[in-house]
Amino acid sequence: MDVALQFAPATADRWPDFERLFGPQGAFCGCWCVALRLPHAVRMRMSAGERKDAMRRRIEARPPPGLLGYHVGEPVAWVQVGPRSDVPQFNSPRTVSRPLQASEAQDESVWALSCFFLSSPLRGKGLSHRMLTAAIAHARAAGARYLDACPIDHAKQSKSVALCIGSTTIFDAAGFEIVARRKDGRPLMRLELRQ
Repeated sequence: MDVALQFAPATADRWPDFERLFGPQGAFCGCWCVALRLPHAVRMRMSAGERKDAMRRRIEARPPPGLLGYHVGEPVAWVQVGPRSDVPQFNSPRTVSRPLQASEAQDESVWALSCFFLSSPLRGKGLSHRMLTAAIAHARAAGARYLDACPIDHAKQSKSVALCIGSTTIFDAAGFEIVARRKDGRPLMRLELRQ
């Protein structure tokens, strides 16, 4: 079955769609996609409701922190993509996703694709490629020079929750290159958007 997806930036007027997609539990154990926005110690002291409120405030603040994907008018997908500065924990010097140069953490032309989320019924159908294609187009249209990701090489199954960071395979297919390998199975990959 071919699943058509349409994408739109996650703007304040689309918050109800984001909320519906993430459901009452906030996707991955109540994360609400703030894991890379807030320090671990801060995040762990917050309730799921507080994390939800933090993400709502972020979406309302603009620019959009990612894209929502729709199938037949229903929100079914999320891609967190934007400047690295918007996801400070992605830049932590202790993480495998840290930038090649420290200055890139604040360079608005260096973007990061840090999270995918797809509604359960559509997982395992190869839709990550389409989500990645939309994220690349969005970053390019916004003037990004580089798009970085830190995917996982292997997962036990195509529906694995660990794939919220994406599979190396889809980034390879989209033309990303490995620019650092700081941990087995977690390469830092980059796509140059301006040539």
